[in-house]
Amino acid sequence: MKIVALYISPGHNFFGHHGEEPGEHPIVPVAEVECVAGQGLKGDRFFNYKPGYSGQVSFFAQEVHEELCRNFQLQEVPTSVYRRNIVTQGSDLNELIGQEFEVQGVKFFGYSECKPCYWMDRAVIPGAEKWLQGHGGLRARILSDGALRTEAQS
Repeated sequence: MKIVALYISPGHNFFGHHGEEPGEHPIVPVAEVECVAGQGLKGDRFFNYKPGYSGQVSFFAQEVHEELCRNFQLQEVPTSVYRRNIVTQGSDLNELIGQEFEVQGVKFFGYSECKPCYWMDRAVIPGAEKWLQGHGGLRARILSDGALRTEAQS
């Protein structure tokens, strides 16, 4: 699995904003991020959110992004729009649900699909939520400490 982008955000724009306007917290691209077992990514909005939280980190496939852009004829849409932490290439993320896996020496447990919500229609394009069903990414727990970097193979 190759990491093509890493993102963190200091706050929630969609999570917990049902019936309200989205937040305005930036999603910040980083070249490296520190993973802390059982807590999340240092500097991210979900860091130490609550014990055993299933979404300590989220993954999204570059291939899904590219296919969505082709399907909706979108150009110059950044992968940050999905607000997932780790954008990967070369791995079927759904196959990792219920599995332990390792990326760049850091161990994870693939907990569940990161199901798209209605906010995707606003953040990306109307119809994105439905299109992303079954391809919204992966929620995972961090099982070991370590750093992740972009553009590295594992």
